[in-house]
Parts: sequence; structure tokens; C-alpha cells
Amino acid sequence: MISFNHKSFAELSPNEIYQILRLRSEVFVVEQNCVYLDADNKDPHCIHLMGWQNNQLIAYSRIVPPGISYVEPSIGRVVTSPLVRRKGVGRQLMLKSLEVLYNNFGKTAIKIGAQFYLKQFYESLGFRQNSEIYDEDGIEHIEMVRK
Repeated sequence: MISFNHKSFAELSPNEIYQILRLRSEVFVVEQNCVYLDADNKDPHCIHLMGWQNNQLIAYSRIVPPGISYVEPSIGRVVTSPLVRRKGVGRQLMLKSLEVLYNNFGKTAIKIGAQFYLKQFYESLGFRQNSEIYDEDGIEHIEMVRK
């Protein structure tokens, strides 16, 4: 059973911030062997969605307000722990992310920057590719929009 909650940056406890940064680093830096600056000055403006299981952060995304990454609101830093892969946790996380985004910013178009290998996953959630493939930190990405 996964327990989801979301908070503004100011509401996050030091432990929650640590767990978020640890999971993001575990997957985006270590697992994907990608050296990049994760602390991109967007976190203080975002809503942070956390999925917990047995007091361990296993899923996370940040809901980015309009005007920060794109004109539209966005969902970024979507990550699941390697311990729960292939169990539907990513889909649960994205569905909850969409719910939180719509509750905060209304029914609006959403734009994301997605790793290209996840294109079909995001298409299954209603996103459509709207850019050419581009390199971001050595990983192929595309922009996608959900209307």
C-alpha cells in the first residue's frame, strides 16, 4: 500500500527533503550515470508529491507551476525506487500527479520534458510528443503535451 501526500517546499521537513534528494540522486545520478545539477532553483516554487511505503520514499514527482519550466504547468523529476519497478507505481504516481496539478492549476494543458525511452508510457497517460529528440545531460529527451 502506497500513501501519497504533497507539500509545498516550505512545508517539507528536513527528513522529507533528504529522502527526496536521496531518491532523485539514486536514480538520476547513480543509476542513470548522469552528472547534472539537480538543485535547479525550481524546487522552492513547486509542489512535491511523495509516495511512501513502510516509511520509505518510493515514488516522487514535483508539480511545477506555469511560467517556471514552461508557459504551461509541468510535472518533473518523476522517479520511482528501483525496489518497486514494474509494479505499476509509476502509473499511480503520474495519475496522482495529474490530480494534484489539476486541483492546484485547473484543467489546463500540461507540458513535460520526458526521457525518450518513456514515450509510450507517457502516451498511455494522454501526452503527445511535440518536439524533436534533444540531448539533456547525455540522455535523449522529448517535450510532450497533454491537452
